[in-house]
Amino acid sequence: MPRITPARREANRAQIIAAARRCFARDGFHQTSMPDIAAEAGVAVGAPYRYFTGKDELILEIAGEVFRLIFDPIGRIVSAGESATSADLVEAAMAPVSGDEVADGAGGVVPVDELLRCAVQSWGELLRNEAMRQRAHAGFEGVRRKVVDALRAGQRAGAVPAELDPDRGSRVVMALLHGFVLQRAAFGLEDTAGFAHEVRLALGGAGVLKSEVPPRG
Repeated sequence: MPRITPARREANRAQIIAAARRCFARDGFHQTSMPDIAAEAGVAVGAPYRYFTGKDELILEIAGEVFRLIFDPIGRIVSAGESATSADLVEAAMAPVSGDEVADGAGGVVPVDELLRCAVQSWGELLRNEAMRQRAHAGFEGVRRKVVDALRAGQRAGAVPAELDPDRGSRVVMALLHGFVLQRAAFGLEDTAGFAHEVRLALGGAGVLKSEVPPRG
């Protein structure tokens, strides 16, 4: 049997992830079996186990992709040394998942609704799976520290109120983003531009990063 190339292996892996994402979004995590995923992907029943140990690893992979899309813009703001307000950070993080489709890590076009449904399901799994919770907690804290750094930079530039505690403020930013994901996935939030505009008003400033303000309807 010819040896599988790295490119073919990566393509197979992406195919299985995409199939799992569709199954989880459509039927739910607990109603989906690994054979269901194999059938959706059009591969042999045992094929998914060549790449993943089980559903837990798959949902972590898919949820991780969602949160990378959301939180990478914050990392770029910090790396660039830009001055940003809390509202800027929320808006930058919302942008990648504000449309109907987005490119995943493999370059495929994915419905945003599919990704966000999987992300919301992953939170429920954290409450019953300690290993998964620890991995998610490490990722959460890594992003939160970047938010802290961004808020401190904003304070030095005079864009963020000096009396704001960056550590507690970072939790407010994270809470807004998690709430955005839940509302977008489950509670019919479609006007993402309007949401971002009202975040700016609620947080008390227009921000320092350029953005378009949607007209009031």
